Amino acid sequence: MTMRSGYKEIQHTADWALQVWAPDLTGLMQQAALGMIALMGARLRHDRRLERTIMVSADDNESLLVAFLNSILYEIELDSVGFDRFELKLDGLKLHARLAGAPLLELQKSIKAVTFHNLEIRPVEAGLETAIVFDV
Repeated sequence: MTMRSGYKEIQHTADWALQVWAPDLTGLMQQAALGMIALMGARLRHDRRLERTIMVSADDNESLLVAFLNSILYEIELDSVGFDRFELKLDGLKLHARLAGAPLLELQKSIKAVTFHNLEIRPVEAGLETAIVFDV
């Protein structure tokens, strides 16, 4: 059985949270990024595409996920851009990401940071899953 990738918002007392699942770590990171941008209510311009490159490294997979998502938040905050496509390459605990997107038309909600609150990437029968909490 092949595991599909996806994300869904889950209840959290004070902040926002996503449950994310995918067959592998790159898929999990990609779905986490898409889910985070969806939570923020990002609407992109369609007349001007752009690309950014992000490289992050960490001591473990959870730290790598947090560093990747926080790097995306930095790009959003710095340049008012959003992303809708992610090409990811893992080399051990180093991630090279090419992000494709466009300038923002609207950002309905802001996320301050991605947290480590109860963050654990867990193996499941058909891949990996995790729950990510965002500080708003």
